Amino acid sequence: MRGLNVGSKVCPIHTSMTATEQPIRIGIIGAGGIVKSRHMPGLRAIPNVQITQVTNRSLESAEAFCREFAPEAKAVERWEEVASSDEVDVVWIGTHPYMHAEMSCYALQHGKHVFTQARMAASLPEANQMWEASMRYPELVTAICPAPQGMHGGELVKKLLAEGAIGTPHQVLLHSFNDAWLDATKPAHWRQQSDLSGIQILTLGIYTEVLQQWLGHIVEVEARGNVVIPERAGVEVDIPDFVNVMAKFRSGIEATMLFSGVAAHAPTDKLWIFGSEGTLSYDFATDDLQLGKRGGKLESVPVPTELQRSWTVERDFIAAVRDPKATRPRPDFGEGMNYMRVVHGVWQAMDAQAAVRVV
Repeated sequence: MRGLNVGSKVCPIHTSMTATEQPIRIGIIGAGGIVKSRHMPGLRAIPNVQITQVTNRSLESAEAFCREFAPEAKAVERWEEVASSDEVDVVWIGTHPYMHAEMSCYALQHGKHVFTQARMAASLPEANQMWEASMRYPELVTAICPAPQGMHGGELVKKLLAEGAIGTPHQVLLHSFNDAWLDATKPAHWRQQSDLSGIQILTLGIYTEVLQQWLGHIVEVEARGNVVIPERAGVEVDIPDFVNVMAKFRSGIEATMLFSGVAAHAPTDKLWIFGSEGTLSYDFATDDLQLGKRGGKLESVPVPTELQRSWTVERDFIAAVRDPKATRPRPDFGEGMNYMRVVHGVWQAMDAQAAVRVV
């Protein structure tokens, strides 16, 4: 008879239930905007999934969340209560990165499956703690919220590259610009504060995740960045407002990746992959994929239905919890380490003002 982990025990499930019928009880730690707007609709669409407990920055805010989004749930004051509760099978973490490692490891130690919001952790050592904990409990499902950027057409990008549509890729250009931080009168965003965000910088981790899925691992980086507005409403900003990264992939591909939160009239987030026989481009705002052969024009390529990927994050995670034979959701904690090593390397490269090997 199969069972769900509850605390350190195994809770038996009636053998007549199918995998899709098995009840799953979720405890939410950190019930902010991303949980409300993206994860709750996905979880609500899955049969027999119940939110049982919620904790947030304050008991009052947890109670407000329950009233609006999960009236069946109990508001809890301390996150440790949720992560160790006998009424919780899955811990769903929506807090800032600086709390992810402690919460994930604690929940795994208490027999809970763990889904955590991206980015993975505040530092590479903390990410390593999460990965090692997940290895100690292989029966428990762990996953990080994937990057939605490029999800729609990513499989086609990989297929075209594998088929040699642009010959041998040798050079990549990516830019991700916006002006969200250009107004110096605005208060500091949590992503601009290392005590909350850790080593994460703008969309660097997101696009590193995407590019490594498409092009393989980054093995070396150089980087320069700067804080343009060093203080906001009395808060010292210590995360760069822009960063320029030169990256080398294991395959030999060289990439220039440009990120900014202080770029007025910024162009859309876009990628170009240049090869010996042509070019691929991907607009992350519109999911427009274009292919051009050497000597010809770039033209849009429709993504075949069978290669299109959409947001099924919550469904995929719950399916893996219910059925140990189901495909494990991605990225898992091991895959998260891949982009955390690169982000860590970027900070090292900025400090050293030299190329740094990513290990």
